[in-house]
Amino acid sequence: MNQAHLHLIVNHVPIVGSLFAAVLLGAGVLRHNLDLTKAGLIAVLAAGLLCLPAQLTGEGAAAIAQNLPRVSRALIHNHEEAAELGFWVLEAAASLALFGLLLLKNASPKARLVALLALAATVLSFGLLARAGNLGGQIRHTEIREGFGTADEL
Repeated sequence: MNQAHLHLIVNHVPIVGSLFAAVLLGAGVLRHNLDLTKAGLIAVLAAGLLCLPAQLTGEGAAAIAQNLPRVSRALIHNHEEAAELGFWVLEAAASLALFGLLLLKNASPKARLVALLALAATVLSFGLLARAGNLGGQIRHTEIREGFGTADEL
């Protein structure tokens, strides 16, 4: 098993995890349900932690993929840039979630505001990570590339 294989195994977790966390946290915040809000914040924190393996295996996967036939360095670069942005937004969301959990523990009135900020950041991270996943898929799944089958597809 190499870095590319590991990357392919773990790279979907942050996308699905951030979506799950956003839905859970959104339900908790909208329903003013403290238990759901806590669970949502914990899910955001978990998604942020589970994003680390995808980020850490990305460079090794790129080194392997760039030597494969019909793989464009531009596609790899676009995926890397998009993934890094999504990663940092999810890490910011996870930081907000941790802060929100601490505020909830201390029954702070600002906990709801921080939970809302964590929710917004989580939704944004999901969109960014889904885009990064699509760009990553284009590296080897030529059928999803715009211009598939043309000389310009790479």
